[in-house]
Amino acid sequence: MAILKAFRGYRPPNEIVKQLAARPYDVLNSQEAREEAKGNPYSLLHITKPEIDLPANIDEHEPEVYLKAKDNFTIFRQKSWLVQDKTNSLYIYAQTMNGRTQYGIVGCAAVSDYMSGVIKKHELTRNEKEEDRMKHVRITNANLEPVFFTYPAVTEIDVIVKDTIQVHEPEYDFVAKDGVTHKFWIVNNSYTINKLIELFQTKVPYTYIADGHHRTAAAALVGNEKRMNNPHHKGTEEYNFFLAVHFPGNQLNIIDYNRVVKDLNKNTPAKFLEKIKKYFDVKEKKDKLYKPEKLHNFSMYLDGQWYSLTAKKGTYDDKDPIGVLDVTILSKYILSEILGIHDLRTDKRIDFVGGIRGLGELKNRVDSKEMKVAFALHPVAMDQLFAIADTGNIMPPKTTWFEPKLRSGLVVHALE
Repeated sequence: MAILKAFRGYRPPNEIVKQLAARPYDVLNSQEAREEAKGNPYSLLHITKPEIDLPANIDEHEPEVYLKAKDNFTIFRQKSWLVQDKTNSLYIYAQTMNGRTQYGIVGCAAVSDYMSGVIKKHELTRNEKEEDRMKHVRITNANLEPVFFTYPAVTEIDVIVKDTIQVHEPEYDFVAKDGVTHKFWIVNNSYTINKLIELFQTKVPYTYIADGHHRTAAAALVGNEKRMNNPHHKGTEEYNFFLAVHFPGNQLNIIDYNRVVKDLNKNTPAKFLEKIKKYFDVKEKKDKLYKPEKLHNFSMYLDGQWYSLTAKKGTYDDKDPIGVLDVTILSKYILSEILGIHDLRTDKRIDFVGGIRGLGELKNRVDSKEMKVAFALHPVAMDQLFAIADTGNIMPPKTTWFEPKLRSGLVVHALE
């Protein structure tokens, strides 16, 4: 069963929280981070993307960059831009986007749960990205950014969350530049804390990484390192836990994660369409933007026209949690067989576009001649994610995209 732990978080004063809260480190590059934090000394990006305070040509993986993260974290605490709560607390974090609100419980997850498989994953991680975040955690001795977890909804937990937000005013309440509303409540009542911890221990057998596989792995591996290096290890030390936001799965919104390809692998558009028809029923949609209507239906933009592609029977296996995925169907019958793209992780001919950018972004990438063809997919369902993680399978790369993204900096977890 899943471990949930209260902790003494470091939080910003209310008057600077909007300026301090930042998008996750991995959704913007160094230049974008420089622009976003320009003129804003409070931005957490000074810690999570510390290269922005160093010369523009510096490699973000240089030792000097990690040292800058440590120094900036120290400065933030010295200036009381991050202040530690006096008591162990849990927190409730609500995000509202396009009229939909999701409520997450912020608390610490256990390193032991990650190591034992109670925390389940559905994506592979890359060693270099793991090591980057491990260095960041080691040198700051903190989890500066939360990971995004989900779990099958539990009515009793939902009731506690609902009662809490109805009785108490949020500590933070602001709208970010992207229009997403963020609200944050402190839960420091011992009865409520103990009840939530008990419900996780009795009603939540597993939690699932929705977003942040590299941050989760890094946090858990650093915690395990500290355990191995501590001859007086007791199991209660803060390094045994890491920062996570736990959302019930029925509140989350997985959106599409789409593909654009640079060329047709020496096929003419007409020949390419002919080959596709072997596996898909193809309908022309002309110049009207077309969004996939259901699972196994795809949208394709080619030569100024949109097409509906519906996978034929036999191209997918409803009994196979991986074989039934639309990303598998597209990869097997179009990307690999026709276009010769066999490794989505390394092939430079393919790129990925989060559905948050809309179909217009796919059209622009092709119309600009940067890409030759674009594919939009129907989003993966939450029960598909659970099924894949439960069976120990791994999704193909770039399968799920969650929105809204968590804002970092609302609370920070120190490892000591």
